[in-house]
Amino acid sequence: MTRDATDAWLRVIRAPGLGASRIRLLLERFGSIESAATASPAALRAAGVPESAIDWLAAPAIDALAADRAWLDSSPNHHLIPCDSADFPALLARAPRAPAALFVAGDPQWLWFPQLAIVGSRNPTDGGLANARDFARALAHSGLVITSGLADGIDAAAHAAALQAGVATVAVVATGPDLVYPARNRALAEAIAARGAIVSEYPPGTAAQRPHFPMRNRIIAGLSLGTLVVEAAQRSGALITAREAAEAGREVFALPGSIHNPLARGCHRLIREGAALVETAQEIIDALGPRAQELAAALRGRLQDAAAGNAPARGEPEEDADYRRLRAALGHDPVPIDTLAERTGLTVATLSSMLILMELDGRVTVSHGRYALGHRRDDAT
Repeated sequence: MTRDATDAWLRVIRAPGLGASRIRLLLERFGSIESAATASPAALRAAGVPESAIDWLAAPAIDALAADRAWLDSSPNHHLIPCDSADFPALLARAPRAPAALFVAGDPQWLWFPQLAIVGSRNPTDGGLANARDFARALAHSGLVITSGLADGIDAAAHAAALQAGVATVAVVATGPDLVYPARNRALAEAIAARGAIVSEYPPGTAAQRPHFPMRNRIIAGLSLGTLVVEAAQRSGALITAREAAEAGREVFALPGSIHNPLARGCHRLIREGAALVETAQEIIDALGPRAQELAAALRGRLQDAAAGNAPARGEPEEDADYRRLRAALGHDPVPIDTLAERTGLTVATLSSMLILMELDGRVTVSHGRYALGHRRDDAT
């Protein structure tokens, strides 16, 4: 994206009264974000743009835009991904009420990998925390990226367990990408940005506001193949995420609990309404298999597009010594990723990314979290 396009996106994102749906309509009407941002007041009025946004676009707050640009320029790991970009995650683009753009601190490639949202109470029981950690660890080892909202309780436990397993995790936040709420999760947020991605639809400097949290939940659901609710009361933000997942046509899973535990009631309600009752991580892995293949096809297309443009696709194995080590460690007998880590000396996070790309290329087969050598499609006779 050009610098002019980025500046135009920053102006439009900050324009008051312009939500994601209106911004998408402006793109359709004017053909590009630059044209929309510089359109005449009359043209904007004809497009249904409110006066507050028209006034802003005519005379934006330069300091705010300069701060946004400074944040983007301050690190190669700071990104703005608009909805008209090829880098905008495919699953999220198909979700109802998808955001107009994403600010990302970290590596945006993780937004294209198969994700499973784990959400639940901010004040869970010890058993709920243990379940969140156990499921996050097992699902991360299976190759799924764990996505949640960086809140206290279940969210934080799921993020931390994925990181402890050596796998990337994605946090969707209700603040700007440069702020952390609650502040006590700052160390966790920094670890996520370093090894996964922090995602927000709000520009830098945006403080936590109550309406932002349910809006944040729709992005968690939209990025993910499915949502697992671990513990939730009858009135819980986790239930909003589950509803958003269902409306997006994604899988919803819930853990059952004791009838005496008030934090199990939200899960029981979801189960009565059609969510899948799950007792093991493998049940989730099996249920998401077909949808993960669909996402894999989209990722394969991205790799092919990169190759067609003579640009090396990230993780392409041809001339990489790490891939040669991994191929030597693989055999025809399936082995878990931990064994491959021992054989290669590579981290689980590195292996997870490499194995997904090799699976897309037909070099690896995977079953029940175990990997074996496959055969490239162009090697088949």
